[in-house]
Amino acid sequence: MPRNGPEYREGVNNFIQSSLNTSAFNGRIKYPCKRCAVTVYLDRKDVREHLFCVGFDKNYANSIWVFHGEEPSPSRVDDEVLSDEESNDGPVMIYDFPQAGEGETNLEVQKFHQLVQDAKTKLYPGCDKFTNLSFILRLHQMKCLYRWSDTSLNHMLQLLNDVLPNGSNLPKNLYQMKKIMADLGLGYTKIDACPNDCMLYWKEKVNDEKCNVCDVSRWKDPLIGKKSGPAKVLRHFPLIPRLKRLFMSRKTSKLMRWHKKGHSKDGKQRHPSDSLAWKNLDEKYPEFARDARNLRLGLASDGFNPFSNMSTNHSTCPVVLMVYNLPPWLCMKDSYFIMSLLISGPKDPGNDIDVYLQPLIDELMELWNGVETYDALTNDTFILRAALLWTINDFPAYGNLSGWKTKGYLACPHCNVDTCSHYLKKK
Repeated sequence: MPRNGPEYREGVNNFIQSSLNTSAFNGRIKYPCKRCAVTVYLDRKDVREHLFCVGFDKNYANSIWVFHGEEPSPSRVDDEVLSDEESNDGPVMIYDFPQAGEGETNLEVQKFHQLVQDAKTKLYPGCDKFTNLSFILRLHQMKCLYRWSDTSLNHMLQLLNDVLPNGSNLPKNLYQMKKIMADLGLGYTKIDACPNDCMLYWKEKVNDEKCNVCDVSRWKDPLIGKKSGPAKVLRHFPLIPRLKRLFMSRKTSKLMRWHKKGHSKDGKQRHPSDSLAWKNLDEKYPEFARDARNLRLGLASDGFNPFSNMSTNHSTCPVVLMVYNLPPWLCMKDSYFIMSLLISGPKDPGNDIDVYLQPLIDELMELWNGVETYDALTNDTFILRAALLWTINDFPAYGNLSGWKTKGYLACPHCNVDTCSHYLKKK
């Protein structure tokens, strides 16, 4: 309907009121405007402004949404499922999986159908607001936002199971909840590390008890051994499944081609694809540049204190990747940042960060050679490749990541041997 007509105005008001009654979160709701596409929570006034100024997303009526009390469409639920990362800025995607052939065992398809079943199953008989999956994701979001401990969430799940009527499908504890969420592909692997940052207990060294470099025990208490737990742990969030997941949504898969098919080439610097590094990569590897779906990545890393204070006694180091194929209004949005590694403290790895980058480097090498990926937009598979364009960091971290000495005689990586260096005279 025309957005300046009384019917549209009445429809928007009814939609907002209905959403506030059924699915408000802290007095705010998600809304399906063309720009935001059910990704953020806003109050009544801002939602009304978006829906009048931008308009409704045309895909809203033909898709599965669980934010405003809608019932999933039985005719489409087996082909499409909504997967919300449950962050305030999380991308909303509709995933399409290839169907397994006759007699074929496809683990991904089996997991997908299990997710569809969880997405259709009501939280309890007669519940109209939540499905099993949507309620679990909402609990996970609240756990992250309000920093609930595992113990507190376990007690919350026990209380909810006692309160909900018989026949509810809510998990009994955090362990069962994590098993359901693991099928969403949001998990990570733990890799033990030497407390002195010498090596990872990984691949052929996975069963070693001591560091091969400094001979320090792998465990917190060498006398107790494995029962005391590892002295240091690297958390690895596999990159390849997360990148392949971007092509399981028709909408996102189309956006991954934007840099080549939707970007105007007017000679101005509007997107990373206009940079010299991007163009140089395309010239050097024309086969890589031929397919617009091949990914260009950026890597950022720096230490931070996770305990919300300015103390330098602890430093945890995340390694984050950005996908530059997306349009500029999405590629630098935190919902599309992919954390690949989380290096635990208490001290910064410094020059030894290369030890922790080994799992990521292996994945990047595999991506450069190509991995088979399903594309929902074309409904076929293709060989996905990826290249790392650059790293983003401050000058000291640049020295750690690149291996260039950023202090002393040849401190400038641009000037190299032509660096103008002068020693101060001693007094």
